[in-house]
Amino acid sequence: MSAPLTVTHTHGERIAVEAGGVQLMSYVYRPDPEAFEARKPYVHPLRTLSGHLVSGYRPNDHRWHKGLQMTASHLSGQNFWGGNCYLGPEQGYRKVPERVGSMRHDGFDTIDTAADRLRFAERLTWLENGGAEWARELRTVEVHSVDPEEGSWALDWSIELTNTRDQPLHFGSPTTAGREMAGYTGLQWRGPRDFTGGDVFGPDGRGGTAEAGAAQLMGTQAPWLAFTAEHDDIDAHSTLLFAHAPENSGAIHDSHWFVRSEPIPTVAFSWAFFEEFALAPGESFAYRYRITVADGAWDRDRVETYLKSHGW
Repeated sequence: MSAPLTVTHTHGERIAVEAGGVQLMSYVYRPDPEAFEARKPYVHPLRTLSGHLVSGYRPNDHRWHKGLQMTASHLSGQNFWGGNCYLGPEQGYRKVPERVGSMRHDGFDTIDTAADRLRFAERLTWLENGGAEWARELRTVEVHSVDPEEGSWALDWSIELTNTRDQPLHFGSPTTAGREMAGYTGLQWRGPRDFTGGDVFGPDGRGGTAEAGAAQLMGTQAPWLAFTAEHDDIDAHSTLLFAHAPENSGAIHDSHWFVRSEPIPTVAFSWAFFEEFALAPGESFAYRYRITVADGAWDRDRVETYLKSHGW
């Protein structure tokens, strides 16, 4: 049975969700001040029902990594990921502030709350560095399935993006620009420091311990991926389960997993890992994802049992 939620909207800044006295998540839509970090909304903190932190914010290795956020690392020459730009094998990564774009919060169409669920629909505009409006986004975020007996809760995140330019938008990644197995882009999670070295596994027996498990799944396709780690300070593990909605298999471009356990803990639903794709003027694409946040070190059987009992 789902637990009751408490939703607090600090207007102009964030929407926070609590259950059992624990703040499970905070959706921050007031932009951070540093333009080089690609100003955009993000979710941080993310916590389990026991209150264990499972997201990182502005780590010293990548200041632009902020909890859970929608990104686009290579978009028609602009960087909506944040930080340094990958300019190809000869130049590598360079600080090019004029290439870093942003996502503007334009308003909420709906904020619907129930005793055990929150759902909001947000309008955003993707702006290239000079301020030109390149894309319009309708984003939907939903918190649900908060179950103390299972020790887990779920966050659904969907995106519908429309090209508002008079020319195609080209989506890519560092890999499409020449860097092997660095196809990061799309919805990205950054874990806290103590998730470094965590275990990564997926269906069909793939994955395993630490970075070796992540390497088995890097660049692969699968309906789900799980990341589990042991916390510092407390005797506890936590698990995050990342899953594609069934309709994503028919989206504009096939997705692959970008995942690392070391030197940093991160997962991205990469929509342009190995190949670029184009979005024509006036056209739209859509994806839907689910992140389940759980107490304990789930194994493959636990994940598959959960997925069978929690449909879309």
